[in-house]
Amino acid sequence: MADISFNSQSNSETAQRVIQNYINGQWLPSSGTETVDIINPATGEQIGLCPLGTAGDVDTAVAAAKQAFVSWRQTPVIDRVQPLFRLKTLFEDAAEDLARQVTIEHGKTLVEARGSVRRGIQMIETACGMPSLLMGDIQEDIAAGIDSQSINRPMGVFACIAPFNFPAMVPMWFWPFAVACGNTYVLKPSERVPLTQLMMFDLLKDAGFPDGVVNLVHGAHDVVNAICTHPDIQGVSFVGSTPVARHVYQTGCAAGKRVQALGGAKNFMLVLPDAVMDKAAATATESIIGCAGERCLAGSVIVNIGAGTLDKIQPLVIREAESIRVGNGLADDVDMGPVISAEAKARITGLIERALEDGAELLVDGRVGVEDSPGYFLKPTVLGKIRPDMEIAQVEVFGPVILLAETDTFDDAIEWINNSPFANTATLFTTSGAAARQFSHEAAPTMLGINIGVPAPMAFFSFGGAKDSFFGDIRAHGSASVDFFTNSCVTIQRWTKDSSIW
Repeated sequence: MADISFNSQSNSETAQRVIQNYINGQWLPSSGTETVDIINPATGEQIGLCPLGTAGDVDTAVAAAKQAFVSWRQTPVIDRVQPLFRLKTLFEDAAEDLARQVTIEHGKTLVEARGSVRRGIQMIETACGMPSLLMGDIQEDIAAGIDSQSINRPMGVFACIAPFNFPAMVPMWFWPFAVACGNTYVLKPSERVPLTQLMMFDLLKDAGFPDGVVNLVHGAHDVVNAICTHPDIQGVSFVGSTPVARHVYQTGCAAGKRVQALGGAKNFMLVLPDAVMDKAAATATESIIGCAGERCLAGSVIVNIGAGTLDKIQPLVIREAESIRVGNGLADDVDMGPVISAEAKARITGLIERALEDGAELLVDGRVGVEDSPGYFLKPTVLGKIRPDMEIAQVEVFGPVILLAETDTFDDAIEWINNSPFANTATLFTTSGAAARQFSHEAAPTMLGINIGVPAPMAFFSFGGAKDSFFGDIRAHGSASVDFFTNSCVTIQRWTKDSSIW
């Protein structure tokens, strides 16, 4: 079993323990000699040590995965999904412990953590349908006496570089689909939040996956670069900031790999005068401050369209923001937890301060955080009079900052969205079907919401943005996962009665 205590944020012995890699069915120490502190962001306490692994760790994991692929790809797909069925049950039984661990190491509320664990389980459920998803095509008589068929063939070892904001969920976007397709896997979780994966890999082992099929390696830059350039890794999945997504994409592609790199976002939320204002205000606010704003589908700028719309929604948003209860996510009476680190808090407050210098109006000041707390807390901030030329209107805040803006026309608002270098998601609040159709037809982002604050596709749809929000050709989970994790191989054959086989 992995050496971890789920309620050990005050346990000094556990805090000094260096966590291990999971390779070829065993927990093994990293070859890296340096470590980083794993911090509970609600308390500021150290809860563990994550090793900064090396290229040698990646070599060991990939070698195990490559060897396991030999027999795993020969395993019938109906048998490959049986460990996933068992894992789903194990995750269901452990869901509350998993959610609690997510909250301890990331900071989000238990309600939010439970939701993210549920989303991860849904990925397993969808991957269990691989016997159907993986099916190819066949056509008789593409020419006289000639038939053609296509099959989806597994490729080998794949890898994922996961972010800090969803410790349980995001890795599940990738590896269940990859292994159900017949590949083997190496996962690198964020060094900030690796403890949830220790728990999950213990359950994975109990589910009966053969040794080497799924492996876990801890680390930072050196491990990332080793994954991107390793000759035996066929493809890489990444979720994180745009600069790193671009680096992973360029490095992995230069090394001949398939890459899907999901980057940052600047998500706009448009409000038309006919919107149901109280629901729009509540939904938009939750989108922006949920998970302390640390999610790539979080709203950012609420663009109010036409005369009088801002006057209606601004007091409602202020009321919503001021009602948010901030504190340790383990508490029942908390609506929002801390941001991930002191550095993140400083970056967010710096963006707020520069926005004020640029002419933004301070409507709610959340920089005071939570008094007498060592954690990395911010309360929701509301800024008005936001213009497209402001820094804070252009970059991803990744924090609980609500930006209010207005435009004269619907076309102006759509143009603002489409001028952004990001194109992850956008939302429209309206009661007009015609406006909803125009928005769906013209807005550049590839995940759109109509009266939905966080338009996150379910596991059986595909996930991913456009422009600087996504680097690659094939998006995550859903049916697209088969396209990413397999080669489509076509066989064209002729058999006639006068063939020598007859």
